[in-house]
This record gives sequence, structure tokens and C-alpha cells, in this order.
Amino acid sequence: MPDIVIHALAAAAYAGLALHFWRTRWRGAPPAALAAWERIAILVPLALHAYSLHADLVAPAAPRFGFAHALSAMLWLAVLCYWVESFLYSLEGLLPPALALAALTAPLPAFFPGRAAAHAASLEFKLHLVLAMLAYSLFTLAILHALLMAFAERRLHRKEGAMLANLPPLLTQERLLFRLIGAAFVLLTLTLATGIAFSESLFGRALRFDHKTLFALLSWLVFAALLAGRRIYGWRGRLALRWTFTGFVLLLLAYVGSRFVLEVILGRT
Repeated sequence: MPDIVIHALAAAAYAGLALHFWRTRWRGAPPAALAAWERIAILVPLALHAYSLHADLVAPAAPRFGFAHALSAMLWLAVLCYWVESFLYSLEGLLPPALALAALTAPLPAFFPGRAAAHAASLEFKLHLVLAMLAYSLFTLAILHALLMAFAERRLHRKEGAMLANLPPLLTQERLLFRLIGAAFVLLTLTLATGIAFSESLFGRALRFDHKTLFALLSWLVFAALLAGRRIYGWRGRLALRWTFTGFVLLLLAYVGSRFVLEVILGRT
């Protein structure tokens, strides 16, 4: 089956499920937990998406990687992490935006193939890439969670909380948000550490301070300050959400944003 068909099927399945969960979780009042058939249904686009990522990144002798692959892998991992997390928490409100974003990003590699990934066969590159994608995906899940919290808080202030009545209390959601950020921060730290340690073998040169390094370090500092502020000063609510959004934007600019400018705006790979 052609790769473009797999991309299209994955995107269509994600979009269909996003519409289903939007109608049932955001507009209706269903039971809080996912039904068994819904859990199985989510695995269908995840499997198709995984197949397309494997065909792009693992199977070729000279795999290509760019902003489209980064976004696609991020959202695949984010949905997978949510699927696992859903066995522990009832956060169905996250599903419509997560699945909708996955539907948009799953077919992107078919249109933006990126560039040949240097040193793709090396263990250092694979470790660095896996850590980076895991960090990005957990931060993506955290930012979706933060957006849901902000939306729920606004609805509650307007006394329109019935729409999200199945969600846990905001304090419980906030604790989960910081667990996600904490885990993602550890992965981001390991990503930066491997990038520094393996710079010569990964990039063919000693570590150079460029815009990607700058944005990655700024993002790390923002999340470090957020976690420290939470622990020392008890930061929460809108202040914590603003720091979360700022750190995530900086992290996106570190690789995805720079590669998007090079590949799409400047037409360079």
C-alpha cells in the first residue's frame, strides 16, 4: 500500500475519533471512563501512524528527518502517552484537541520529506533523537493539559462547568500537569546532555552556540524556574500556565520552528 494512503488513513481515523470525542465529551454527558471499544479504536490510527513513521525513519537505508517528522512523531507519542495515562486518570477532555492535532501532523512527512539525517545509524543519534521526541511529546501533552485547565477554569468562573463535569477537580489536574512537566523536564535535560556529550559524533563538530542551542537552553531554564517556583513558592494557576506556555513555545522554536523556516520559508534542506 502506498505510504501516502497510510498517511491519509491515519489522518482520517484520528479526525473521526476527534469528532466523536468532541461530540460526546465536550457536548454531551457520557460516563467519565473510556469505553473498551474506544480504547481499541484509538489503537487503529496509532498503529497506522506508527507504520508510516517506521517507513519514513527506520526502514530506509538513508532516513530523512525534518520539522514534519518531528511534529508527526511528537503527536504520535503524545496520543500514545495519553492512551496509557487514560488507564489511571479520566481526562477525556484532552482527546479532541490531541487527536485533531495528530490528524493534522500525521500526513505532514508526505508533503515535507525533510533532509537526510546524518549519522542516523549511530547509537548516539538514536538515543538523542528518542530522548528529544519523548521530551517533546510529554511537553505537548502538558500544554494540551494546561489549555484544558485554562478552558475549564474560565467555564467555571462563568458558572458553565457542566460541560466539563466529568473532569477531575482543578487541583488534581494541576498536580498531574506538574508531574508531566517534571517527567518531560528530566527527558529534556537528558536530551541536552546527550547533545553536548555526543556533539562531535552527532554533528561533526564540537558544540556550537547557535539559535537552536539558545532556544533549547532558554526553554530548559524556564521549566527549571517553573518547577523551582512550584516547589519553593507554590506557584499555581495562571502564573504556572503562563510559564508553561512560554517554555513550550521556546522549545518549539529550538528545532521545529527553525527547521520549518529552513524547509518551507527558505526552501532549504
